[in-house]
Amino acid sequence: MGRPRGFDEADVVRSAAKLFAVRTYDGTSVDDLVSHLGVHRNSLYKTFGSKRGLYLTALKWTVEHQVAVLAARIAETGGRAEGLQQVLADAVTGTDLDLLLLAAVERAPVDAEVARLVGEAFTALDRAVATAAPAGGDDDAPTLPPAATALLIGLRTRSRSGTADEDGIRAGAALAQHLGRS
Repeated sequence: MGRPRGFDEADVVRSAAKLFAVRTYDGTSVDDLVSHLGVHRNSLYKTFGSKRGLYLTALKWTVEHQVAVLAARIAETGGRAEGLQQVLADAVTGTDLDLLLLAAVERAPVDAEVARLVGEAFTALDRAVATAAPAGGDDDAPTLPPAATALLIGLRTRSRSGTADEDGIRAGAALAQHLGRS
């Protein structure tokens, strides 16, 4: 039997998710992970297999703990515009979507497993929007959830880049109003 781990795996995964969300996968070296996470290189490889293994674990954690919570919050608004507006504002100004955003543009085009996880996250958000959106005879109803998810990701991108402005804020409010029941 080997020595017990000298670190909390869940803490390491959360910290790695935050690091990858700031520096991206390609912008984070194994040395960065070792120094930032306080884990020995051998322990990192033994536990996660590789930098990619840790990245996938961090992305899965993000989908299961941050995106799922956001999706639940969207669905729980019951379509009320005020509730949706607050949830969307929190998502646009917070950092919970950052690893998903970077995974979608950086790794998903070249890594099928990352693409699958990103797709699952987007589907969860689409379903939450569909749950929150009022039922009706709107011909655009099937296209509304993916459009709302795309707008949410786009608004987070603008916010992260420092280019969020009043137009972006109005777009988020308009989305919440369109989806919600007044």
